[in-house]
Amino acid sequence: MAKAPVEGRVKTRLAASVGQAHAARLACAALLDTLDVCEEAFGAGRCHLAMAGGLEEVHPRQTRQLDGRLGGWTVLPQRGSGFGERLENAHRDVHAMAGAAVVQIGMDTPQVEAGLLGEVAARVAPGEPVLGLAHDGGWWVLASPEASDVAGLRRVPMSAPDTGRATLDLLTSAGAAVVLAPTMRDVDDARDAALVAADAPHTHFARTWRALAGETGEQSS
Repeated sequence: MAKAPVEGRVKTRLAASVGQAHAARLACAALLDTLDVCEEAFGAGRCHLAMAGGLEEVHPRQTRQLDGRLGGWTVLPQRGSGFGERLENAHRDVHAMAGAAVVQIGMDTPQVEAGLLGEVAARVAPGEPVLGLAHDGGWWVLASPEASDVAGLRRVPMSAPDTGRATLDLLTSAGAAVVLAPTMRDVDDARDAALVAADAPHTHFARTWRALAGETGEQSS
């Protein structure tokens, strides 16, 4: 799940500190990291990108970067009026295409490593979805063995302090034995960005964060 990194439409909380143009560059870097780690974990032929927005509105340099990384991926539009509905529909669409368990991750955790995604996939079993909570109260990964496991996700309030707990409650109320993945930090604001860049210094995100800090004369951590 990802938004096209269009200036002014992504990372609005981060943009309040670094500006819209820099926030879009950081969003593109985070997306590139996410594409890399998913492809390393599963192979491009098993990867699907549900995207909100189109690359035609993205800065040409970032468009070239993303176009060059999406070869072999299946790209489909996000469907639905709210984020929860789009998440649920993405699970259903990919289940229908792949006929296998779906590991869904967003673009806010560029520090995630392929080994961890592989562990998440390995722990999915019938009746046992995997949920990874985030420090901000949301979640960073949801792996569903069947499309029916995420029924009702559209009713969960998204981007709220209790989104993770509400998602866990939804899954368990349907009788699932939820397996919890490690808790991760989402990049929402400048503090998160600095911490994630320090934790994963070799990522596109960290390199972009350091470059932007050099351009603005600010500290990157």
